[in-house]
Amino acid sequence: MAKTKAISTDDVLLMLCGSVKKVLSVATQTQISYSPMVQKITRTCLRPDIGCFVLFDGSFSGLVIMNFSAPAAMELYRAYMMSMGMPESELATQHTSDEVGNMLGELMNQIVGDFTGNVGSELLVSINQNQPKMLTINKEVVVSIDTNLDRAQARRVSFTTANRNVFYMELAMDRTEFIQLHEFEREETDPDRIVEQVGQQGALTSTSSQSLVDQSLLDELGL
Repeated sequence: MAKTKAISTDDVLLMLCGSVKKVLSVATQTQISYSPMVQKITRTCLRPDIGCFVLFDGSFSGLVIMNFSAPAAMELYRAYMMSMGMPESELATQHTSDEVGNMLGELMNQIVGDFTGNVGSELLVSINQNQPKMLTINKEVVVSIDTNLDRAQARRVSFTTANRNVFYMELAMDRTEFIQLHEFEREETDPDRIVEQVGQQGALTSTSSQSLVDQSLLDELGL
């Protein structure tokens, strides 16, 4: 009998970390790294200075949160926009600017899109994501997950930018395990897919902030 192979939630977390590193590295043309030590947490939170979250569901459900300090957000924003040919004199100077939130929200969308693509390729299952929500906040906000999770697990991973600014990715998802019963042929992935996605975002600065910042959500949270 062939030996079975198990893929746990932590293996799924590793796939997500790879998507964060790949998308941000390509988009900013800088080196993004993450800690090999993963922290178990009891809850996921949006934290200062900029928080972004995306829900996903399908074969399994979960929530991805990314929390950026102002220096980390501005470094990523500046590197991304300048790599797209934007003159430095035209860049936003405050992390509270709509342009910064729009850029981080779009990159968050690409990160989760790459992650769901990898899940489909590696596990032959399907998950769907919703639109990222961005919040510029000065206090901690607890995010309740409005989805059915079976024995939810939560993890936090620390990421570091080229200039040593730190930001965090948090994941809450079903505690689950995928058992590979037999060998199968994985779908081929295009290594240029993320580069093409990033290149298509040249009109990002003209994107309305209303698509990423939901005023009703802000009102509900009392912000």
